[in-house]
Amino acid sequence: MTKNLKNIPLKTFRKFLIHCDLKKIRISGGHEIWSGNHLKRPIVLQSHIDPIPEFIIRNNLRILTISPEEFKKYLENN
Repeated sequence: MTKNLKNIPLKTFRKFLIHCDLKKIRISGGHEIWSGNHLKRPIVLQSHIDPIPEFIIRNNLRILTISPEEFKKYLENN
């Protein structure tokens, strides 16, 4: 298991968002906006930065109410 969330490819995080039943609702100025019924606010990804910086992953996991450990388990299984 990885100790941190560095070097996560954009493609992998997109698959994770789809796994969480989110849908891309729009692309605006180099940002992808993802949303779902269970979220208080949308997930925003910068589509021009790959791999995704760790702080963006952590912030988006916080919005999803998913712990970093749960995300790491997803990465191990997929």
